[in-house]
Formats: sequence, structure tokens, C-alpha cells
Amino acid sequence: MADRDTDLNVLAGTEIFRSLPMEIIDEARRLAVRKRLSRREALYHQGDSADSFHIVIVGRLRAIQIAPDGSQVALRYLGPGEMAGYAALAGLATYPGTVSAVEDTHLFSWPTPVIRDLMGKYAQIAINALAVLGSRYQETQTRLRELSTETVERRIAHTLTRLAKQAGRRTAMGIEICFPLSRQDFAELAGTSLHTVSRTLSAWEKDGIVSSSHRYIVIHQPDFLKQIENEAS
Repeated sequence: MADRDTDLNVLAGTEIFRSLPMEIIDEARRLAVRKRLSRREALYHQGDSADSFHIVIVGRLRAIQIAPDGSQVALRYLGPGEMAGYAALAGLATYPGTVSAVEDTHLFSWPTPVIRDLMGKYAQIAINALAVLGSRYQETQTRLRELSTETVERRIAHTLTRLAKQAGRRTAMGIEICFPLSRQDFAELAGTSLHTVSRTLSAWEKDGIVSSSHRYIVIHQPDFLKQIENEAS
């Protein structure tokens, strides 16, 4: 019973099942398939058939997109309660990116026909799905605007703030972004070069604004980041 209650709490807190009666959430839980990924194991690859929708129970996923020239861009990191496989909700034929596990990860998974049937059966799930897709579209537009109009320093500050909101943990030292993140990964998220990220973070480390070791980042002065974000371009 405790496991069932835990599962229901996880699902009830997700965007797609928000505000639904518990009996409907329990129906969705019974229809889900549990999946486990080892570190670096792919959940799906860019171009694969969009055959499933997923919610993270524990662990973390990394979403990337491969450009025609073979270069890759980190799009997003997904933690507990977050979703992967939006293509299944949108009715797309294939996944537009690759998603893999940053660490050992457990998920709920629904085959596309199952999640689409739930959307057809319960209007609130479909409404929530539409809101989710709209939110992701808005995020994409925000990142494109940042890339086009903002200084690199502001983009790096925005990226740190977003990561802190998604995966931040308050400690005595500050806000720790509590999953391994290389500077190359961070550079891709910020839309800049590894050299620029390393130079900026090193300068901020000297000033006591952030620190990084063993691929973890701690934000000591979040107000400084807000000040940079609020500065005029």
C-alpha cells in the first residue's frame, strides 16, 4: 500500500495529472509500465518512433538534439515528476531529440495508444497535456530570445537560475545543483562555448559567487545572478 500511495503522490504532482480525482490517477498508474535505466542508457533516440510517454519517478534524464553536422545541443534535464516523450502527446511520428539517463533512473511509461486513450477518455488530461506543450513552446521561445538578444553573462546567469529551480538543494554553503554537470554540458545549455563558460565561472568562483567541484555546482550568491538577469541588455 505504501508503494501505491507513493506512486499516486508522484503522479498527482505531475503537470499532466494535476487536478484529477485520485481514482483516475490510479487508473493511469495501473496502465503504466515500470522502466529502469542505468546511467548513460538511452530512453529513446532522435528519430525513433514516438511509441511511449514517460514520467520520472527517481533519477534524472538528459535531453539533447543532434544537428545535421553531428554536433549536439543539451536541451533540458528532467528530474522526479517531470515528463519525457512529449511527441506522444502531440501526435508526432518520431522523437525530435535523444533522452538518456544521467544516473540510475526509474520511470512510469505508457505506450502512445494508452496515453492517447486516457486523453480521449478524460478531458482534463487532454487540457493538461495542451498546457504542458504550450509551456514547453514558451520555454523554447524564451531560450531563442536569450540567444538572440542577451549577453553571454546573462545567459549563463539564466541557465544557473533555471538549473537551481529544477534541481537545486539548499545547503549551508548555498544552492547546490545536485546532479553531475560538466562544463561542456553547461555550455550547451547556455548556448555558448566551453571556453566562455569556463572563463566566466572561474571569475565568479574567485569572487565567491559560485563554486564547482566533482562536476557539481553550488550557487553561493543567488542575488548576484538575479542582479545580472535584471540588468539592461
